[in-house]
Amino acid sequence: MTTIPPTATIEENESAVRTYSRSFPSVFASAKNEALYTADGTRYLDFLSGAGSLNYGHNPEPIKQALVDYLQQDGLMHGLDLATSAKAEFLSVFRELVLEPRGLAYRVQFTSPSGTNAVEAALKLARLVTGRTNVVAFSGGFHGVSTGSLSATGSGYYRQGLEATLPQTTHIPYPESPLGSFDSLGLLRAHLEDPSSGVELPAAVLLETVQGEGGVYVAPVPFLRELRELCDRYGILLIVDDIQAGCGRTGTFFSFERAGIVPDLVTLSKSIGGYGLPMAITLIKPELDIWRPGQHNGTFRGNQLAFVAAAAAIRHFWSDGAFAEQVVKKGALVEECLQRRLAAPYGAKVRGLGLMYGVDLGSVAGLEASKVSRLCFERGLIVETCGRDGEVLKLLPPLTVSQVVLSQGLDIIINAVTELAADAGYGSPTS
Repeated sequence: MTTIPPTATIEENESAVRTYSRSFPSVFASAKNEALYTADGTRYLDFLSGAGSLNYGHNPEPIKQALVDYLQQDGLMHGLDLATSAKAEFLSVFRELVLEPRGLAYRVQFTSPSGTNAVEAALKLARLVTGRTNVVAFSGGFHGVSTGSLSATGSGYYRQGLEATLPQTTHIPYPESPLGSFDSLGLLRAHLEDPSSGVELPAAVLLETVQGEGGVYVAPVPFLRELRELCDRYGILLIVDDIQAGCGRTGTFFSFERAGIVPDLVTLSKSIGGYGLPMAITLIKPELDIWRPGQHNGTFRGNQLAFVAAAAAIRHFWSDGAFAEQVVKKGALVEECLQRRLAAPYGAKVRGLGLMYGVDLGSVAGLEASKVSRLCFERGLIVETCGRDGEVLKLLPPLTVSQVVLSQGLDIIINAVTELAADAGYGSPTS
């Protein structure tokens, strides 16, 4: 029998919709902490982290052991939304170590285990609570590609050919974007105050406080606070999509903590599963929890292994503030390094928070983020691009990354940019 290379097997059998295997064309076999390994042992530093699903790194030992113990005890593997010991343990730990220390009293809805379904649930509930249909979302936002979530996602690439099928949504420019600063609240306020604006009073405003796929744009704190006040004034529910920016990615468990606001609904997925396991939840203020039994459901809304991993992760990393402090310190290292070695000599724009950073090369003539990403991959680093035209290099290292490995990854990026800049005619950087 002829042996077919794994890459050929994938190319011949998997749908053309695949993306990451095109950008990073290797066959990966194992992973540990901040590194991925191919079958022949080639090592790649991982600054992609499962698009934010691996905040605690690959196969972290404390979480792995909890999973192994659960499996060896023949723990329940599939439970629909039955009451299970794994679910009860997660809910207890989540309340004790995440919600209560932050003065939050959300109820937890388990949705089908992908971020887009958590968003679908939040949008549906907001419409049920308010009796209104319109939703305000922001240009550059990404909330998923199922129909309801796609209606709030800004990118025309995902919406093409489907506009007529999408629920009613009003898009407003984000306060920061490739076009510069914008008075988003002024426009929203004008829509709400003018009875002839043509915009229906929305059921909800949905946003990421740090836009990921849109180019790593950080919403200013005053904007978030004023948006909360505006929503309260008009009886509009505020939904924060924390699917990528949550679970510590920005230096606090929730990305909105820096603004001191409390959203009405919050969506979490990706790293809430603790170990890269599928899990998604919608957090709901108790007075808004008007669901009827089974009104929003899904066969896999009770991922027991994810419950075990999530509880272990929260216990290990969020029992006190030490972990978050380390994320902030490492984020400061990234900020300083990128500003000094890329922004100053080449004019690249550096944006981010915690360990979620973007290097915008859109205004740097002759430099393309896709080429930087490709050269980084050739040199042993996985880092993706984002933004309207893929002009932003997006850094999402595991939050557990050591400062040594973090510096190694940053050096690979900086050396790749320096080499490509030299090819484009830029002089050697002075620092």
